[in-house]
Amino acid sequence: MEHSSPVATALTSNTTTDSQMAEISAGLLSPDPTISSKFFYDLRGSVLFESITQLDAYYLTRTERSILCEIQDNLRELIGMGVTLVDLGAGNCSKAESLFQSLQPSHYVAVDIASEFLTGVLKRLRQSYAGIQIDQIDHDFSEGLGILPTQIHGPSVFFYPGSSIGNFSPERARSFLRSIRVAASPGDSLLIGIDLVKEKAILEAAYNDPAGITRLFNLNILEHINRLVFADFDTRFWDHMAYYNDEAMRIEMHLISNRNQTVRWLGGERYFSAGESILTEYSHKYLLDEFEALLGGTGFHRIRHWTDDNKWFALILAQAK
Repeated sequence: MEHSSPVATALTSNTTTDSQMAEISAGLLSPDPTISSKFFYDLRGSVLFESITQLDAYYLTRTERSILCEIQDNLRELIGMGVTLVDLGAGNCSKAESLFQSLQPSHYVAVDIASEFLTGVLKRLRQSYAGIQIDQIDHDFSEGLGILPTQIHGPSVFFYPGSSIGNFSPERARSFLRSIRVAASPGDSLLIGIDLVKEKAILEAAYNDPAGITRLFNLNILEHINRLVFADFDTRFWDHMAYYNDEAMRIEMHLISNRNQTVRWLGGERYFSAGESILTEYSHKYLLDEFEALLGGTGFHRIRHWTDDNKWFALILAQAK
């Protein structure tokens, strides 16, 4: 988190593709078991994440929104109006909607993992913004943007807020940014949010809220996997853990088995000993100069960046070369 989300194809409780089943099984059977964070976002997971964004300790969403509020005039001057706004990992679309007045997009393309959740959000937006063409794309862009280039026309802004780029390793982040560049035309813009390195206590508090909502969000991924691959995870026997890995500069979220147990699913099974973990998410934090250097190697050049007063979070505007 924050995830606007490395996005997946219509991850509804009733539909599982062969590739998703293979990915889930391979992750659970790997030497260090893992479940991709994109499987957080069934309908319940999306609602729980909305609750997380309201928590006092979860600074990411409100900090990014405050920056967006302050830079509206700058963005209009630097980007212009009437563009196509491509929202990568749209979530509840509120951050993109905050750009509607300043950029006055002619076309809004919302891409997200939780297709059922997004459909409800876009129904409201279509009623409120009749003058904007609003389209929904359910597509897994964790390995690239696929069909997206055929869905957009004219000058475009690719919007990737929430520091979701941190859910990728730096190597995969570089690859993903290159895929955005492939989808973009020269002169198109990229507006991207990144979470900056800060005190460990602040970072860890954001992923370990006292109310236990993040715990429920993390455990819900097991319920989703149960439906997707007919697994028999029992959430009573798993505990939430999140901590900051100083060396790798990332938050790691895990589910820890609190007993010896065997979990079965369609096509596989695994024995978990007490204390063994399943990795559910990385959230890499960046130094601003480090990220801008990474961005510069992917076919974009930075135009400008903005941070909050605490320098906890940054928004970067770049342009496709």
